[in-house]
Amino acid sequence: MNLLLLGSGGRESALAWKIAQSPLVDQLFIAPGNGGTGAYGTNVALSPLDFPAVGKFVTENAVDMLVVGNEDPLVAGITDYFRQALPSLLVVGPEKAGAMLEGSKDFAKQFMVENNIPTARYRSFTLADIEEGYRFLESLKPPYVLKADGLAAGKGVLIIDSIEEAKQELKAMLSGMFGASSATVVIEEFLKGVECSVFVLTDGHGGYRILPVAKDYKRIGEGDTGLNTGGMGAVSPVPFADEVFMHKVEERIVQPTVNGLIARGIDYRGFIFLGLIEVDGEPMVIEYNVRMGDPETEVVMLRIESDLVALMKAAAEGNLGDMPMDIDPRTAVTVMLVSGGYPGSYPKGMEITGLEALLPAAGGKAETIPFHAGTALKDGRLLTSGGRVIALSSYGDMLPDAAEAIASALSRSYDAAGKVCFDGKYFRRDIGRDLMALASGR
Repeated sequence: MNLLLLGSGGRESALAWKIAQSPLVDQLFIAPGNGGTGAYGTNVALSPLDFPAVGKFVTENAVDMLVVGNEDPLVAGITDYFRQALPSLLVVGPEKAGAMLEGSKDFAKQFMVENNIPTARYRSFTLADIEEGYRFLESLKPPYVLKADGLAAGKGVLIIDSIEEAKQELKAMLSGMFGASSATVVIEEFLKGVECSVFVLTDGHGGYRILPVAKDYKRIGEGDTGLNTGGMGAVSPVPFADEVFMHKVEERIVQPTVNGLIARGIDYRGFIFLGLIEVDGEPMVIEYNVRMGDPETEVVMLRIESDLVALMKAAAEGNLGDMPMDIDPRTAVTVMLVSGGYPGSYPKGMEITGLEALLPAAGGKAETIPFHAGTALKDGRLLTSGGRVIALSSYGDMLPDAAEAIASALSRSYDAAGKVCFDGKYFRRDIGRDLMALASGR
């Protein structure tokens, strides 16, 4: 079959890497792709938001399945568009009504309450009822969590310690800080605990598979300090997400989410991201996303042994049923190399060197896989083109001790980080340190 993957980041690089391994795939196209995805298929200069252009390409190239990598096309209704325009095309990604789980924080919180899914106490406000918003803030203990209702490129969440600053930021958000995305703001109770990411592939008819659990690291600075980013690294598996914890997740969150979508008449065929937090041993939902996470995908794909294309095809056809999914027991980690200045302003066009040093010896297997994110090829040179540049993903050794397994994977990614070079290169040197301490009981 011919497959078209939409997107251009590290997530899409990892998906392309995994998809290209499937014997079911004849041709893989990536639109628009980046400087590294051409190793797995053919990059195509298309905007994922230009639905007619995507449709023309699908028709002209006999594409059988469309996999939507990022959230923007899903929230804009790409699945609905193709269900009407090309009903024979298999689409991995929810229809617009389902994409509201990520497209509207208020919708997501209402959905959780409606389906008795554990989450933080919250209320939503507009500029018209800002005084009520101030009073609700006063009823909470610091820190205060403010979330833009709509998509805000990962920047729409503020966590603030001061009540005075929280009120100022609430007014600024409602007055247009994030444009129309913050015309409504969700204020919620702060939850203290350890976060993790759970991914579910579902077929719209009650069938689902839970993918490997991961933990990502959002802050730019070590010790989880500084500004939020799109993600500086990830680890899978997560030591505290054991069988007991995951049974609670499946029973209290995954099943009610899948059943709640069906009850609303939403035909959801694709990935659901559950941003969870463990609070005194109990899982609670921080947020939903309607696609795979980034950089978690860069470790999750390493740990799926089964044919991902076969699983996605079954989900898109609505018959995931009892199809097995085998998981690699090894630990996987990702360390993200970013441009100096990110997540603020940063230069582009810096030449990247050293990737050839990561190639395995003849007949050997790669210890670290560099998934390109913000890269571009120009005149035969590989250049930086974004804030997050390359995700260095490695397997750990098969060790019984979880902390040692994480450490072995990290040593490979950090060794690779020393070999890949570009001006201004930065990466966090403490990825996974908290999980290693947790696993060791420290």
